[in-house]
Amino acid sequence: MKLQLDPDRLFPADPATRDVASGLYSRVADLPILSPHGHVDPALLLDNTPFGDPSELFIRYDHYVTRLMHAAGVQLSDLGIPDRTTGAAVATPREVWRTFCAHWYLYAGTASGYWLQHAFVEQFGIDLHPSIDNADALFDRIDAALATDAFRPRALFSQFGIEVLATTDDPMDDLATHRALAEDPSFAGRVLPTFRPDAYLNPAAAGWADNVHRLAEWNGSAASSYSGYIDALAGRRRHFVEHGAVSADHGVFQPLAVDLDPSAAAALFDRALAGTLSDDEQRAFAGHMLLEMARMSVDDGLVMTVHPGVLRNHHTDTFTRFGPDTGHDIPATTTYVDSIRPLLQKYGTIPDFHLVLFAVDESVYSREVAPLAGFYPSVYVGAPWWFLDAPDAVLRFRSAVTETAGFYRSSGFIDDTRAFLSIPARHDMARRLDSAFLARLVREGRIDTPTAERIIVDLVDAMPRKVFKL
Repeated sequence: MKLQLDPDRLFPADPATRDVASGLYSRVADLPILSPHGHVDPALLLDNTPFGDPSELFIRYDHYVTRLMHAAGVQLSDLGIPDRTTGAAVATPREVWRTFCAHWYLYAGTASGYWLQHAFVEQFGIDLHPSIDNADALFDRIDAALATDAFRPRALFSQFGIEVLATTDDPMDDLATHRALAEDPSFAGRVLPTFRPDAYLNPAAAGWADNVHRLAEWNGSAASSYSGYIDALAGRRRHFVEHGAVSADHGVFQPLAVDLDPSAAAALFDRALAGTLSDDEQRAFAGHMLLEMARMSVDDGLVMTVHPGVLRNHHTDTFTRFGPDTGHDIPATTTYVDSIRPLLQKYGTIPDFHLVLFAVDESVYSREVAPLAGFYPSVYVGAPWWFLDAPDAVLRFRSAVTETAGFYRSSGFIDDTRAFLSIPARHDMARRLDSAFLARLVREGRIDTPTAERIIVDLVDAMPRKVFKL
């Protein structure tokens, strides 16, 4: 069987609607990629060193890929992930690749399968479905391509048409890599840092007290001072703004905002450093700091993005043995209306404050996020994220939010990926799906063709530029 990409993939089956979708897609197919939220290591582009072997590139670090094989009974050590408790040998890259090819059938109908197929065909010219019989030949073919200059990260950055790529960075990062890229005359792209302070805001986070001390040392302030802690966070945000950052990202379990007066917050801070906070008090302090981050975004202009609703490291034994990001992060129910209301009461109508709300709980988009974005000038609907960045889920998302918030209260697509080679596949998927959705509205007489033509371009270009202040 041939592995191929249907030119009309993801378009409606009805021929007339498919033709409309195809025409809309043609207007955006070649537009530059704007990626304002992702997890690619900026050193990849600064150093421009060749990628590793095919297993490292497509399997080892992609929990979308490893989790399905693990569910089918494959051990993570057989996928090249070391067991931290035993130090036992892991499978070789070629063995990992053989295991993956033997389980290729698992990815039929999944977003991962769609992205992998796109990369195999478009980037490597592979026209065979992976199998145990051709695994070694495919490994050698990809490995040989990765050794060429055409597959160096900078060459692919240009080939993919990436204009802006945002990374996700620790608040204490010196951002030297970003500075070097910005000053390199041989590199024309924009690689922007993103302020990600979760481990500095939540007293329940591992290493929180140590992070507070790091802030204090940098700021020259007393570690035990709440005011010094706030000043240091603001200072680190300024450092990011000076290095081109446009947003601050918050990965919380629930988007809880708590409005405490400074004396109450200082008292909780002192007790947090002493390790005497109850669970409820930890949540209250973290919620207060989420509101403080909104205040700082009003002051410094950083777009505030909130990514809630994932119970990370669901399986304790797997986390102990193999660490985080190994496939067992699970979506949870998310609520916004009550929990984030204190933040919106203060800042929801302030001009130039941008708050982008994401979810992996599908029901919250129509029930809460779209209505909030349909009233508060600050609120934008974040694109389908993580478990929802898949074809059918993206179409359900558009149906869920558009009737309430329209198209122009949404963020534009977010690829949210560490897998550099999947970026063009993900953005192309989003462009096709938005074209398909708009085509249906045209065919149903709900919007006219010129309106759809304007919207499809704005979803790809104007909206991410506006929402993320690009």
